[in-house]
Amino acid sequence: MGIMAMLSIGELARRTGLTVKTVRFYADRGIVPPAGRNVAGHRRYDDAAVARLELVRTLRELGLDLATIRRVVDREATLAEVAAAHTRALDIQIRTLRLRRAVLSAAARYGSTPQEVQHMRELAGLGEHERRALIDDFLGQVFGGLDGFDGVARSLTPQLPDDPGPAQLEAWIELAALARDPAFRGLMRLLAEQHAADRDPVRLRRDPVALVRDEAAPALAAGVDPASPRAGRVVSAVLTRYPVRERLAAQLEAARDPRRERYLQLLSTVNGWPPPERLGPVLGWFLTALRHR
Repeated sequence: MGIMAMLSIGELARRTGLTVKTVRFYADRGIVPPAGRNVAGHRRYDDAAVARLELVRTLRELGLDLATIRRVVDREATLAEVAAAHTRALDIQIRTLRLRRAVLSAAARYGSTPQEVQHMRELAGLGEHERRALIDDFLGQVFGGLDGFDGVARSLTPQLPDDPGPAQLEAWIELAALARDPAFRGLMRLLAEQHAADRDPVRLRRDPVALVRDEAAPALAAGVDPASPRAGRVVSAVLTRYPVRERLAAQLEAARDPRRERYLQLLSTVNGWPPPERLGPVLGWFLTALRHR
């Protein structure tokens, strides 16, 4: 029993599954001290060295540096303390890697220039306060000075979670770029002003986009030709309730802008919401029918 407990470096390597070179490396640095020496002066190790080496191997596989490992095996720090500290460090590394992956994935998808990649990297790396400031500025420009849009503004607010997934990060990058785009801000402001005008007691109270969706969606689903008499009856039903034809057409064109629909899709991904209803096809069908009437 005593002979088996006293192991050479080679035997210690076989017991632990490490190479002799690796065991000697740890032994030379005092991480695995010998239990004694034989008559020739060669180092000998006991069963405690086996357990110590197995712990060292595990900690190295988890990415801990040698200095930290030595503190653990020498009981200068508890394993729980070290594990907690490295968990926090890994969380930061994982977030950093996710950000990098999101930027590279977006760059690969859109064939971006180096300048655009840098811009996306900046958007991906924004902190919570900076993200909030960007969206507040966007929504302020869209709804500023208009009454009654607080609920709408909240429904258009992205809330990136503390631990976002890759898809959420990629969606945030694209959404933030849209929110910064002056042309998109102008489009959304136009829609807000149109909705505000339609809430005037003198004008129609019903949202024309919702009105067209409700009237036209069944016809589109049934495959009705927008140039047919049946489509004409759908148009007449809408115009009865929203008689200003040119204004209606302008509002529907703005509402079906692909950028608006894309923003809503990205918003759903960031916030973990169900995919939004796609209004582009039904609004396009109605506008075609309107031109044929």
